[in-house]
Amino acid sequence: MTSRDAQSAQQTRSVAAAAMGNATEWFDYGVYAAAATYITAAFFPGHLGSLGTMLGFAVSFLLRPLGGMVWGPLGDRIGRKAVLATTILLMAGATGAIGLLPSHATAGVLAPILLITLRVVQGFSTGGEYGGAATYLAETCSDRKRGFLGSFLEFGTLGGFVGGSAVVLACQLLLGSDAMYEWGWRIPFLLAVPLGLIGWYLRSRLDESPVFTEMQDQEQPTGGLRVLLTEYRRELLTLAGLVVALNIVNYTLLTYQPTYLQHTLGVAESTTTAMMLIGQLVMMLALPFFGRLSDRVGRRPMWRFSLLALAALAVPMYWLMSRGIVWAVVAFIVLGLLYLPQLSTITATFPAIFPTHVRYAGFALGYNVSTALFGGTAPLVNEAVIESTGWSYFPAFYMVGACAIGMVAWMFLRETVGASLRGTEVPITDELPVLAK
Repeated sequence: MTSRDAQSAQQTRSVAAAAMGNATEWFDYGVYAAAATYITAAFFPGHLGSLGTMLGFAVSFLLRPLGGMVWGPLGDRIGRKAVLATTILLMAGATGAIGLLPSHATAGVLAPILLITLRVVQGFSTGGEYGGAATYLAETCSDRKRGFLGSFLEFGTLGGFVGGSAVVLACQLLLGSDAMYEWGWRIPFLLAVPLGLIGWYLRSRLDESPVFTEMQDQEQPTGGLRVLLTEYRRELLTLAGLVVALNIVNYTLLTYQPTYLQHTLGVAESTTTAMMLIGQLVMMLALPFFGRLSDRVGRRPMWRFSLLALAALAVPMYWLMSRGIVWAVVAFIVLGLLYLPQLSTITATFPAIFPTHVRYAGFALGYNVSTALFGGTAPLVNEAVIESTGWSYFPAFYMVGACAIGMVAWMFLRETVGASLRGTEVPITDELPVLAK
């Protein structure tokens, strides 16, 4: 095998392992979103039960910044591989344990307390999982194909959502509504355990990131949170601002949408799940195309187009959703495709904001703090505003505001298409593509 063939094989293994781990992580979020109605009945019975379910979703994000502060510097010190193998086991174990919890009818208030506790464990592990997977993959991929290959990490994200939605839909069709409320909702959560073991096996067999290994062989610069917070504030704030837009759109579209369709528009449970499944499959198929396009035109043009298009069309598309099921599917797909230029380029864009010695920590901290404040809380905020005011278009305007914040951050984003991620300097493209200038 030639060195080029060996490098290609390594990249393939890296992409598969990173995507599989990400799919396991987001399988839980997909299941939680699709099974929100059953979780409400099992753990939060009562008039405001759906708010309790959305709180259960949001609370897992509170520990993500702490997880980022622990796992990020650790990954910059001991390597990406070891941290990634650990976090996926924690994530899968906590998700599987949710499927074994007693319900409120059996254990009373202890049931939601146990659910919240496991969601906290998930949040802590996720604080190192996503940033580490993106960092590892960005450092392993070819500089000229980082957008295309990196998009498969998000392929895993949507694959997890689709897998979670598909399993819930299959259980709904096979078991029926009564069985789902009684015990069937547990099955999708339990399936996360074998998925996590497969992901752990794949990751444990990976080589360490070549960029990290190269830095280890040289005299290492000082890293850690202190250096990150004092010397890379611009990079942290740029990342955080972009993540506000990225994740408010993400969690509104991919997590809150089933609850919105069922409670606000009165769509049936299985119809909602099927609609989400169709939209997510279309997004999955289009992801690599947008990733490859970013390798040609640059990351900044992709983000600018997505932010402006979503700001312009979010409100019209939410109006279209209220016209009927078919139009709701069309509107969801349109918004999903407009969101893909952001989603498909996360791995190519965010790790490249930082130099090697603070890359994992910078991504993990900036991403998770912003996600905890504005991403994981999006379903809770949307549901609370609609419940209290009846303003069914609030999610659309919330997305518009998020995109405005993202555009401010975009102004400070450096173009890094084709740039090397090696070394201790902030990466930047020397010769910009025409559209990236």
